Amino acid sequence: MADYTPMMQQYLETKKEYPDCILFYRLGDFYEMFFDDAKTASKELELTLTGKSCGMEERAPMCGVPYHAVDSYLNRLVNKGYKVAICEQVEDPKLAKGLVKREVIRIVSRGTNLDTTMMDERTNNYLMCICYLDNGSGISVADITTGDFYLTEVKDIRGILDEVIRYSPREIICNESFMMSDFPFSNFKDRTELSFNTIDSHYFDERECLKAIKSHFKVNSVEGLGLLDYKSGTIAAGAMLSYLFETQKNSLSNLSTIHAYDSSDFMHLDSSTRRNLELVETMREKQKRGSLLWVIDKTRTAMGGRLLRSYVEQPLLDKNTMNERLDLVEELCKNPVNRDELREYLDEVYDLERLLGKITYKTANPRDLIAFKNSLYILPHIKTILKDFESKLACEIESQLNPLSDLYRLIDDAILEEPAITLKEGGIIKDGYMEDIDHFRKAKTEGKDWLLALEEKDRERTGIKNLRIKYNKVFGYYYEVTNSFKDLVPEDYIRKQTLTNAERYTTKELKEMEDSILNAEDKLFGLEYDVFCNVRDTIASNVDRIYETSKAIAKLDVFASLSYVAEHNKYVRPTLNDNGVIEIKEGRHPVVERIMENGLFIPNDTKLDNNKNLVSVITGPNMAGKSTYMRQVALIVLLAQIGSFVPATKANIGIVDRLFTRVGASDDLASGQSTFMVEMNEVANILRNATSKSLLILDEIGRGTSTFDGLSIAWAVIEHISNKKILGAKTLFATHYHELTELEGKISSVNNYCVAVKEDGEDIVFLRKIIPGGADRSYGIQVARLAGIPEIVLNRAREIADELADNDISDKIHSINVNIKNETSKKKSERDDMDYGQISLFEAVKDEDVINELKSLDLTNMTPLDALNQLSKFQGMLNNRWKA
Repeated sequence: MADYTPMMQQYLETKKEYPDCILFYRLGDFYEMFFDDAKTASKELELTLTGKSCGMEERAPMCGVPYHAVDSYLNRLVNKGYKVAICEQVEDPKLAKGLVKREVIRIVSRGTNLDTTMMDERTNNYLMCICYLDNGSGISVADITTGDFYLTEVKDIRGILDEVIRYSPREIICNESFMMSDFPFSNFKDRTELSFNTIDSHYFDERECLKAIKSHFKVNSVEGLGLLDYKSGTIAAGAMLSYLFETQKNSLSNLSTIHAYDSSDFMHLDSSTRRNLELVETMREKQKRGSLLWVIDKTRTAMGGRLLRSYVEQPLLDKNTMNERLDLVEELCKNPVNRDELREYLDEVYDLERLLGKITYKTANPRDLIAFKNSLYILPHIKTILKDFESKLACEIESQLNPLSDLYRLIDDAILEEPAITLKEGGIIKDGYMEDIDHFRKAKTEGKDWLLALEEKDRERTGIKNLRIKYNKVFGYYYEVTNSFKDLVPEDYIRKQTLTNAERYTTKELKEMEDSILNAEDKLFGLEYDVFCNVRDTIASNVDRIYETSKAIAKLDVFASLSYVAEHNKYVRPTLNDNGVIEIKEGRHPVVERIMENGLFIPNDTKLDNNKNLVSVITGPNMAGKSTYMRQVALIVLLAQIGSFVPATKANIGIVDRLFTRVGASDDLASGQSTFMVEMNEVANILRNATSKSLLILDEIGRGTSTFDGLSIAWAVIEHISNKKILGAKTLFATHYHELTELEGKISSVNNYCVAVKEDGEDIVFLRKIIPGGADRSYGIQVARLAGIPEIVLNRAREIADELADNDISDKIHSINVNIKNETSKKKSERDDMDYGQISLFEAVKDEDVINELKSLDLTNMTPLDALNQLSKFQGMLNNRWKA
């Protein structure tokens, strides 16, 4: 290294400390990159790659970006997944003796980016820390732009996956053991918005983590923070704090509170359910439009938008909290004038959370403070209106909302209404705020007038009629007196220079005026910057008050939005119960009804409970509306449990602990899984994790394999779900297997429903109405006709369908006994002497080996996956199990 120039030695020493980062190294007006960093940056940023003499024979590869435009280049690298270390000059080059001192002032990555201009204002920019342990894992999540900081604990990999899907972090930092786990990293391989970064094991030292937390929150024990029962979660939070301290070189004062929660406090929504229900984005386009959030998000502030999204992603389980939310929504609905006035005021409130983040990280500019002040101006008006409300939550919001009048006055007194956007070029502080600033500002703008006034004053005082004040770069300002008047020069004049025809003088007053004029701009800019920083620091010292107020505003915005949506979309308040009854009158799909241009959405009723209405088997053709109906029920339940009114004329909602959906089919090519395997994995997850308080939405189970395998699996799944000793979960089960309608007569808690269809010759009309009873046809050929399939193909399809109908398996289906002990059938079984589980479909098989092996199976202890494997084995052994 001794062969390199001093500057390059400094660069290499700094780069050695940050090997996993691209180093932005400040040189004058540019940030330069060298060697491999330069090659990478030039490629990713489309910069010209040049070279710089570095003391070696070969020139060092180099590229650079202007310091004033660094943010755009920085964001481009960060969004591509790179980490960037900002190495800044930390002393004035004019005052430096030798090499200018430089230090890395912060590291920027996806999860630690502070430039909110490149972010979706209604989405958090989360950094997640995972402490993976054998006996459970700790997870902490923070958004350093808003101050949100959470921790929890999960039992297994699926729990980690659920939290990752819930928060959609931009970056995950973790211990090395997590990267060795069975987490489905391949699911995120092509998701360019998420980075995984392993950090050193010392970050996860329990003692150091506790120390970091207690130091940051200024407490003697984590018990006061509510973290005593979250050991691994506390480690994750401590590791995150240490990582942020080290990378941000900042006190992190806006992370002023930490919230520990148990995932069991919220409705469980796995990744498939979130995706299938399109809660915050559509499945295909990944856009907000067309999602549930798109319909209900009429918030006026970015803070409210982010909070509402978190509500959608974390529905409640506590009935009292749900009712408190509903009380406020109802009160706002009953006071539309006040609500609309509140919403108009909220429209004037800027993003206080992210403004506070900028202020605490010292990146806020003068215009940010004016935006902050203008928001504070609105708060007293909001607080006054809230005093007229009586619901518990409204009163809580009103008490949490601090008008912050002292901070408003501070900014209003100090900062110009339209300040400069830059910090060190003046134009920030108001006249009259500080005497010295007024003096230097006057000196800068009125210096010439001062000199003329002084010149005139001294001309009268001395009697020197041709006295002039002049200036040059060598002597500065001076009086020039011709020789003819030198006898009139007073004693306080100090000679500076003698010329042939004149003498040049100065005075103490002129010297002071010279200092004022010549240094006025530098001193003015410096003083204004200092005052601005003091104002900014004073605001930052009130972080707790501001954070609480911003959360109060966000809550008010959320419920005002839900009230507005309820009124305009004709939603009703749901009744909540703990007895498992879900009864919906004229329910509607909240998204589909808003997208339909004609507004003629057909409503449907729903009745589910834990007794006679446990499982609804829904049959009907494709495109008839089965999937829409089932999703509609799920969304209505979810809306009720976030505290929203629902699209129906009446709704009584039994609180659901877990909501599962199995909808659609697609291959998982990344992990080498077929459509059917993906489907079976999801079904297995549901059957293992659902409870009697869960709601299951199952669409076309078994369609990914052969007809008879699929039918068998679908049948067995319904038996399993409806068995109250095993599961007993409320279920909507859509299927094309019309043979499953036989279960209504065999299992007392299973009921058949179908989608009404009107036939007119070869034409069909979907009535979109769910009615009792099972469909006897799928109308597949008619649907194919609607899709434009050629008539010659349709005619052949009819011929084949007629032939297949002669070999219908319905007769065999009638003779299947259900495998639910102590189940009282609605219809007398045709074969009471058959053992449970002995299915007549297999009686015709002649291969005694298969029959004997089937008899030996212990069905009560088999998992669905085990059953699937056995079915696959039998299929390979038999040519056609259906031939007698």
